[in-house]
Amino acid sequence: MREWQKFLLIVAVFLAAYLVPFNSPKVAGAVLESLHMLQEYAREHVLFCLVPAFFIAGAISNFISQGAVMRYLGAGANRVVAYAVASVSGSVLAVCSCTVLPLFSGIYRRGAGLGPAAAFLYSGPAINVLAIILTARVLGWKLGLARAVGAVLFSILVGLAMALLFRREESARAAGDFGPVAEERRSPLQTLVFFVTLILILVFAAWGRPAQPVGFFSAVYAIKWYLVAGLLVVLGYTLVRWFDAGERQLWVHGTWSFAKQILPLLFGGVLVAGLLMGRPGTDAGLIPADWIARLVGGNSLGANLVASVAGALMYFATLTEVPILQGLLGAGMGQGPALALLLAGPALSLPNMLVINSILGFKKTAAFVGLVVVMATVSGLLFGWMVG
Repeated sequence: MREWQKFLLIVAVFLAAYLVPFNSPKVAGAVLESLHMLQEYAREHVLFCLVPAFFIAGAISNFISQGAVMRYLGAGANRVVAYAVASVSGSVLAVCSCTVLPLFSGIYRRGAGLGPAAAFLYSGPAINVLAIILTARVLGWKLGLARAVGAVLFSILVGLAMALLFRREESARAAGDFGPVAEERRSPLQTLVFFVTLILILVFAAWGRPAQPVGFFSAVYAIKWYLVAGLLVVLGYTLVRWFDAGERQLWVHGTWSFAKQILPLLFGGVLVAGLLMGRPGTDAGLIPADWIARLVGGNSLGANLVASVAGALMYFATLTEVPILQGLLGAGMGQGPALALLLAGPALSLPNMLVINSILGFKKTAAFVGLVVVMATVSGLLFGWMVG
């Protein structure tokens, strides 16, 4: 952080302490709500979502060769292969907008092109199979199908647009050095087993209880901790037999590097999001929920834009967007704005934006957010027109 940024931060904290009317019930309630949201985030997402993701990111930065990343995801890679790998790998993980960040940072630092990395960044939270199934069952098959098609197309279009907008910077970056590549001591199969084990630990540890019984997903939830325990045994075996002490130390160091960069921004972002909008499903933030409900009725450009922007700012834990939208639709929300929120909300949040900015910088972050919001708005308009 630069000196002028530190100065502005000090000034902002001083002005907040001096001027904010904490005696106001609305303000006091919003402050308490932000703390509740941070506590909820810490309990539900840090240990079983973010921590495994940090370890995967640390492993990517140390044990995945630069050549492999450049071959499949680099700026010079075959576009069909690069975007297919990025979208499929993101959808398999099915993580929330914050958990995907260390994974995105890991592959981007290792040499992935901006386009495929951006496609991965969007696809992880957006192309969630369980969430799409739940959307279709609760909100109707039309919204479920539109969400599935829109999310897949978005991941590719956002990636292609980012690569096009910043093609000159990415060309210069592709010629740069992405760090030393350690001598490979393991076979490709051993490396594959190690990473698949880490990914499965993340997938099952973060596996949430379905809001409604959904067969396979409910069965997996019932045994998820047995699966995680078995995978931890496999991970321990691989670490002892296939990695030396120096490599294990490098892995821990890389994991800590991602954690100390990302966690403070996430926690700060969650506090601000809770202060402004409250937890999803509550009306305790500074911005009243009924304001948003009134603004997203019908299928106007304004309604779709408000839904996209509100979705982009709010933090949705995986699957919570469905019951929230169910309530908003009951309050008069249009079908178009509902799709716009579904396409923008899970992939973005205020905490998510703060971290992306620390990785990509302001211009690329603004472009990514702008592309998602604009595409979600246009998609909502078209969908509302088709079903209206």
